[in-house]
Amino acid sequence: MRRIRLALAVAAAALIAAAAPVGAISPQRISAQSDSPSAGATVDTAYALVQLRGAPLSTDVKTKPAPGKKIDFNNGATKALRAQLSALRNDFKQWLRTNAPKAQVTGSWDISLNAVSVKLNGTSLDQLAIAPQVTHVEYEGLYHPDVATVDPDLTLINALNAWTQVGGNANAGKGVKVAIVDTGIDVSNPCFKDTDFPTTTQLGDNHFTNNKVIVAKVFSNKTPSRGYSAAPVQEHGTHVAGTVACDFNTAATVSGASIPYGISGVAPAAQLGNYNIFPGDVTNARSEDILNALEAAYLDDMGVANLSLGGGAHGIQDLLTIAVDNLDLAHMVVAVAAGNSGDGEPAAHPPLPAGHYTVESPGSAARALTAGAFTVGHSVRSLVKQGTTYYASEDGEFAVPSVDLTGMTVQALGGSPAELVDGHLDGCTTYSSSVTDKLVLVARGVCTFAEKVYFAQAAGAAGVIIVNRDPTPIPMADDPALGNTIPAVMVGLADGLALYASIPTNATITAPLYVSLDDPLTAAFAPEKNVQSSFSSQGPTDVDFRVKPDVMAPGENVLSSIPAAFCASPPCFAFFAGTSMATPHLAGSAAVVKGAHPTWDAWQIRSAIVNTADQDVIKSATDGTTIVTDVNIVGAGRENLFSAVKASVFLDPVSVSFGAVPSRSGQTKTFALAVTNTAATAATLSIVGSGTGIAFRVSPASVEAGATATVTVTATFDKAAAAGDHQAQLNITVGTAQVAHAAVYAFVK
Repeated sequence: MRRIRLALAVAAAALIAAAAPVGAISPQRISAQSDSPSAGATVDTAYALVQLRGAPLSTDVKTKPAPGKKIDFNNGATKALRAQLSALRNDFKQWLRTNAPKAQVTGSWDISLNAVSVKLNGTSLDQLAIAPQVTHVEYEGLYHPDVATVDPDLTLINALNAWTQVGGNANAGKGVKVAIVDTGIDVSNPCFKDTDFPTTTQLGDNHFTNNKVIVAKVFSNKTPSRGYSAAPVQEHGTHVAGTVACDFNTAATVSGASIPYGISGVAPAAQLGNYNIFPGDVTNARSEDILNALEAAYLDDMGVANLSLGGGAHGIQDLLTIAVDNLDLAHMVVAVAAGNSGDGEPAAHPPLPAGHYTVESPGSAARALTAGAFTVGHSVRSLVKQGTTYYASEDGEFAVPSVDLTGMTVQALGGSPAELVDGHLDGCTTYSSSVTDKLVLVARGVCTFAEKVYFAQAAGAAGVIIVNRDPTPIPMADDPALGNTIPAVMVGLADGLALYASIPTNATITAPLYVSLDDPLTAAFAPEKNVQSSFSSQGPTDVDFRVKPDVMAPGENVLSSIPAAFCASPPCFAFFAGTSMATPHLAGSAAVVKGAHPTWDAWQIRSAIVNTADQDVIKSATDGTTIVTDVNIVGAGRENLFSAVKASVFLDPVSVSFGAVPSRSGQTKTFALAVTNTAATAATLSIVGSGTGIAFRVSPASVEAGATATVTVTATFDKAAAAGDHQAQLNITVGTAQVAHAAVYAFVK
């Protein structure tokens, strides 16, 4: 069975079928596979994270690393601080024994956070908060996976030219180690052959390592008795890892259809670490498992970490986001998914547009390299044929015929095309008559895709064609518990209405074939490219209203590796969708940039990727043609790895956000931005754009060659400033060429 899924970046564990309840991260998240909100807990109320007084190693003035360096754990000051922090933890444990004897410390950290995890055993957060050693307490969050002659997604981000810039694919990411904090990596997949990699010390369980995947560790502190290993039981992590660093030019087949090019990761020369936080059938990782994995990755000298996961954002005191920020300050780039909550979500803060305010944690971290998703113009899909007319379709997790399923009469349940649009032909109940050996045409809506197929199968149908309410079809999720075996595909709205109008003409669902916008013979059936994925979470962030995501990367129709257990004839490959799939494009890009510029700090690498992005190329998910300029949807734009490798001006932070401003306040606000110019000539700064009743300006207007300057961006709000979003753009030029740009944003409430 072909597996094309919306990999929930809001879920760094296995992708979860739409018919099944999803362990929630965002209370009102709507998956693009499902027609109803997901449900479940966003926190584990049995456990807490407790931040203690005193800075961690990553930020303490005595131990934070010098620019371009990492923490020196052999340094006397580092050892002394670790001893002090350990003593503080012991004091806290003693306080617990006296004041909250049921509570038990289960883990601790001193690199990214000075914190411990506590099994509460009935102790309240308020009880812990009064301890003299404590500065902040929160329940542990639950996270789950937030899925041509050349690889087309690499073309979209200009990776091939970037490889040329660094000396070819054999040098793309060479010498850089990337931590995949996910569901494990199947080293048997040809994406992870280690033939061209040096003999490397392998850490953890060497049953799951080689000289390319050099670490295999498991993190599930709540269930140690289950004896979980780092084995990649679920698909998500192997897919993510392949996007980061699949070996160059790896042959692939999906559902019997040969892919006409060799696939490659963004950084094929990078080495990987498997930090499995979703072992076995675990689909929710707690905050402490993620923290343990991140600190282990840092200690294992990983230069980049990939977090294709997400959970409920808890504002500026969210400890996992603070940890991500601190690891960036300690010079490890952390790429994080924005989340998959952008599809149809109501705005939490009117008058923000629907879909805004849905970015998830830890993608909401100020210093995370946060990925939004857009489409790639290829797929493996069956087509629906009626007469001489073909229609594009998607199946997702449902069966597709190995040979053409032909000669079947299309039958609907009754009604008119208008009712089809309204969802009246929904197929969500037991059929009153037999549809034996027919293809049943039903509308999307009311119940899950799996239930529609179940009822049609029970009535004897040979297959199901589901009509989307939008112009293009999407991959659909099955529910294994229902036992569906018949083929099922989705077509777009106009195609579905055309099929409906032709009833009872015979139709065919074809065997899968590779379709691509680059192939004139199949381009008409390929998905569009550079279209904003409707599920991609949007900013601004919770509480402080910052721009997120930072930048867009390919995240829909992404082809990569999956474990051997997930196809009939390994090696296995599949198309997935989700900001989970966009994130490893950024992690791989960070590895390429870091490999080319090993002395650059983490913030410089982030800035290089974000602030050189291509603008005015991402199109609206609504109509597929309108260019999206809203910075809370696209951030700085579509990443351009070639431009990132050549970056000469760096910004910290990567965007300018003034937060929420009360309406009719008539105030003036300033924002300090560090600008480093490594070019041979001065850089000129200017701001383009303003909102109704608001003006932006920047001072000074230039930064000398080889200098770093603090630049002040000022926003002046009239009392008549309109409520809602206001944005502009900071442009930086050297000579006549624009070399960097940054989003400027304010929200009038």
